[in-house]
This record gives sequence, C-alpha cells and structure tokens, in this order.
Amino acid sequence: MTESRTALILTGGGARAGYQAGVLKAIRELLPEPRRNPFPILCGTSAGAINAASMAVWAEDFAAGVDNLLQVWENFSAQQVYRADPLSMGISGARWVSTLAVGWLTRHSPRSLLDNSPLRRLLDDSLDFSRIAKAIENRALHSISITCSGYSSGQSVSFYQGRADIEGWRRSQRVGAAAEISLDHLMASSAIPFIFPAVHINREWFGDGSMRQVAPVSPAIHLGADKILVIGAGRMADENARPRAEIYPSLAQIAGHALSSIFLDSMSVDLERMGRINNTLSLIPADVRREKGMSLRPIEVLTIAPSQRLDHLAARHAKALPWPVRTMLRGLGAMNRNGGALTSYLLFERPYTKALIDLGYADTLARRDEVRQFLDLS
Repeated sequence: MTESRTALILTGGGARAGYQAGVLKAIRELLPEPRRNPFPILCGTSAGAINAASMAVWAEDFAAGVDNLLQVWENFSAQQVYRADPLSMGISGARWVSTLAVGWLTRHSPRSLLDNSPLRRLLDDSLDFSRIAKAIENRALHSISITCSGYSSGQSVSFYQGRADIEGWRRSQRVGAAAEISLDHLMASSAIPFIFPAVHINREWFGDGSMRQVAPVSPAIHLGADKILVIGAGRMADENARPRAEIYPSLAQIAGHALSSIFLDSMSVDLERMGRINNTLSLIPADVRREKGMSLRPIEVLTIAPSQRLDHLAARHAKALPWPVRTMLRGLGAMNRNGGALTSYLLFERPYTKALIDLGYADTLARRDEVRQFLDLS
C-alpha cells in the first residue's frame, strides 16, 4: 500500500499571508496529535514561501511551528519587513522621481520602491534551515518547494528539497529544480515586482514566485501529493454583481488590481482545471486506468480562502502604517476603500495581521467538519 501524502499549498499576497497563520492555528486545534505534522509536502510562493519554510523548519513539532508563526504574525510591524523611516522613504521616492524625470542622465535606475533588508535579517535570525534536512531524514517531512520567477528565462522555477527519490521536472515555462532551501530562495520568492528587489540565485535574477505561475498546484503534484489543502490570500469566488464605478481608478487601485491578478487569478484557474480533470477521471474505472498506463490520478483538493474582502479590511487598519508609508500611499490613492488592495499587501502591522489571523481561524473552524474529513480525523 502506497503512503498517503497530503500537501499544503501556501499562496502569495504580502501581508495577506497572515491569514494562513490563522488557518493553521485552527487546524492545530482540530488535530488529535498536534505535534505530528499533517502536511508532509509543503509548497510556498511569495509570502506563502516564508510561511512554508517556517513550517518545514518546525516539521518535527507542528504545534510549535504554528506557535512560532503566530508569534511573528501577531506582533508584526512594517519596520521588520522594509525600511519605513522618513529618510529611507524620502531617498527611495527621490530616486524614482529622478529616474522618471531625467532617467537618461542616470546610469543606475532604482531596483525597488522599498528596501526589504529588515526582512532578510528577521528571517536569518529566526529560521534554522539545517532543520529541514533533519526533518526529511526523520520522515517528519517529505519535501518542500519554493517557487520563484526568473526574470531572464521567464520560467517559473520551483526549487525543492526532499527525499532522494524525487525527480525534477520540466514543463512548458515551469521547472522543478533540486536545491537546499535557503534564505535567498525565500527573499526571491517574496520579491513583489517593483516593490521589493530581485535576488540572484545561481545564474539568474529571480522575483516573486506568483508571476507567470500558470500552474500553482503543479509542484505539489510532482512531489507526489494525492491530497492538497490550498490556503489562499484572497477571495477566489466571483462576486455576485459587478459594481458601478464612475470615478477614474487611482494608481493604487490599478496597482492593487495588477497584484491581485498575479496572486489570485492563476490559482483559481488551476483549481478549476483540476476539478475538470478529477471529474473526467471519475468516469474511468481505476482498473482501466491501470491497464492503459494512465499516469493521471484523481487528487482531492480543499481550498480555504478569506470570507471577507481583504482590501476593505486593510482600509480599516491603514492608519496603523508608519506615517512616511501612509504619505506615499496617500499620494497613490491607497488610503481609502477603493485603493485598499495595494495597502493590503504592504500593511505589515499588528492590527491588520491580527485581524487576518482571527479571520483565518474563524473561517477554518466554520468548516471544521470538512477539514476533519479531509485530514481523515473523523
């Protein structure tokens, strides 16, 4: 009998990834043995990559891993992620203005809007990456993948670390490459375009893993998952009605729309495609699939995503940001309900992240029967 492998996919979304900590908090409470890791396969992208790596480091004690994650997200401040002091924000703004105005006179264009060196220091101090190999060796973890986007190749590269029998993969515009997961992989995967700087790994510069990730579920399948829990960072269901809008959209609203298309749309499409494949496979008897040598297999999927619009939630807590960041966002039109999408990705402040945790916790417990059935706890 083959080993059942449940994968956890943690999607991108900047500060929105605090929602994932709330979901994991609820799952921990539902487990009869909370120290035992229920997700031997961990797949993360963007901010979800950081959460996935944290859980991989703590794979030998799932409950402690959740505690560690909550400790960070419940006490977050923007200064732990990017430099938000007046001098840094002023220099960054001046560089971008000068580049747009007289860029032909300058040799070096700015690499990003914000300096996320504080995040690198935070992760370097809090994550012992050597524990990942130990967890794999002790069979508390099967594998972890961190997805990044190559700016030169245009490929979606899933760097994975796991058991020796895992084979890499190469598909159209997506690659699975064996690697020892490191801080650089996390910084690259979470490098939101324009906002955070790209990271050089091996021979290429990489940015946020959600970019050009046409098949977000693919890494979990290649790593051998037969069940997949997806924790989203935004509502994946279509709105019932398209709202009327008479005012021209602000820069923040356009930027938030672009980021949402990066972080949310490909996952929704991939899950819809997987649903169709599962429905098709259900019509073909298992013995026929074996006889014909069909490699496709049905995969059970459960998706947990916010029940509320996170841009509206962010707009209610936007004043918690340091005033230099508020000033910049106000100039872009992000300090109101319509511009809240952009703010929702950058609002690494306790009032907002705590609200995200509470929402994730409540959303998961509201579906406790589904979660129990999915994890075979009932």
